Amino acid sequence: MKKGILFFAIIMFLSACKDNPVVKKAKEAKDNVVNTNNIIKESTKIQDDIKKLSETTPLSNDEMKSWLPDEVDGMKRTAFKTGAMGMMKIASVEATYSTEEKGKSFKIEVIDGAGEMGAMATAGLRMAFSTEFEEEDEFKSRKTVTKNGIKAIEEFDKRRNRSVIQLMQDNRFYVKATGNDMKIDDLWNLIDEIDLDNLG
Repeated sequence: MKKGILFFAIIMFLSACKDNPVVKKAKEAKDNVVNTNNIIKESTKIQDDIKKLSETTPLSNDEMKSWLPDEVDGMKRTAFKTGAMGMMKIASVEATYSTEEKGKSFKIEVIDGAGEMGAMATAGLRMAFSTEFEEEDEFKSRKTVTKNGIKAIEEFDKRRNRSVIQLMQDNRFYVKATGNDMKIDDLWNLIDEIDLDNLG
């Protein structure tokens, strides 16, 4: 009986202290340790991948363009661009899709991490996915998630109903998807439809 009372008292104490600055600092310290460990582990993996990707031939502009669908979920492709980072010898492509009313739109941007410069550029971007965080206020939310084994960063602008998802596909392609007049789940559905597995 005494053990039960003690356990109940501890639970009540912890509940009461959850907003305590000391408790918050302890949680932040723990999160920082976890993130530091994740960064160290990811750095080791990245070093191995950089060597492999540096020796891989990046996709050509034609290959990048041919991957883009003409239509996504009823939205037609209204613009595209390849080779924007060609001066740095990095393969990239971006495309915009929208409805006829122009209210709802979807933009996809892809950077190929192959080649010496591509490998170095995406290594820095990849580090962002090795941490764990979640933040939210009255205007926006931002957090890391794992979908189908892939780490991603989700951002949602509540005022503009605008969603952004960033991820690394196959530890090679950096992908940024933006959905205007769109919730996060709807944007994930478009990413699934555009089929990132066909890259490379």
